[in-house]
Amino acid sequence: MTSAGSPATLAIDIGGSGLKATVLDPRGEMMADRVRVETPRPIDSFILVDALDELARPCPPFDRVSVGFPGVVRGGVIRTAPNLGTDKFAGFNLAGALEERFEKPVRVINDADMQGYGAIRGDGVEMVITLGTGMGSALFVNGRLAPHLELAHHPFHRGRSYEHEVGDKARRRFSKRKWNKRVLEAIERLRELTSFDHLYIGGGNAKRLEIELPADVSIVDNTAGVLGGIRLWEAADDADTR
Repeated sequence: MTSAGSPATLAIDIGGSGLKATVLDPRGEMMADRVRVETPRPIDSFILVDALDELARPCPPFDRVSVGFPGVVRGGVIRTAPNLGTDKFAGFNLAGALEERFEKPVRVINDADMQGYGAIRGDGVEMVITLGTGMGSALFVNGRLAPHLELAHHPFHRGRSYEHEVGDKARRRFSKRKWNKRVLEAIERLRELTSFDHLYIGGGNAKRLEIELPADVSIVDNTAGVLGGIRLWEAADDADTR
C-alpha cells in the first residue's frame, strides 16, 4: 500500500501499435512518467503477458492493476480482438493470467471504456471515441458505463464500417482533408445514434484532426487511457469490469 494506506494502481493501455503503462496514486496522479513500448508483432496471449510483465518492471510498486484492451471483454475474458487477432485471443482470461503473473488483483476492460473513465464529467449522456489503429467507442450515462458496443464494425459510409473509414489505414489512404471530413461525418452519425450531450475524442490520431469541432465535442489527452484506471476500481458494479 501507499504511505497513506491507499492502493497504488498499475494502469495499462494496450493498443494495436503500442503498450503504455504508469502507476497512479489514490488521487489518480501519475507516480512516474508513463512508459511505452511497441506492441510486439507477431503477438499472441503468451507474448502479450510477457510484454506487459516487462513493461511494468521499471514502474513503482503497485497494489492492483487496471488494463484497457482493444476488443470486447467480459469478466476479464477476451471475446474479440480485431486489431490483435481474435483467433489468438478469444476466450483468453487476461485478468486471470495477469493476476497469476503480478500476484495482484486485476481488472480488464475495453480500452475505449477505460479512456472514457479518465475523460468524462459524469453528467448526462457522454460518448468517447478513440482514433488509433481502429476506432474505439464507449458510452456513459451520468457517469455509469453502458454495455460495450463495437460500433466501429457497423456500417457507416456506403456500407463500409467506421473503422474502415476513420481508422489509421483510412488516414493513410485518404488525403488529410478527406479523412478529417470522414471523422466529422462519423461524429454527426454518432450524434444521431446516441443523442450524446458531449463527445470526447482520444487516441493517437486525435492530434491529427484539423477541423473545427462542434461545441459539444472535445479532444482529450492520451493519458486518459491510463488515468481511467482509478475510476475502473471505483465502478466495480459497472458492465465489463472484473
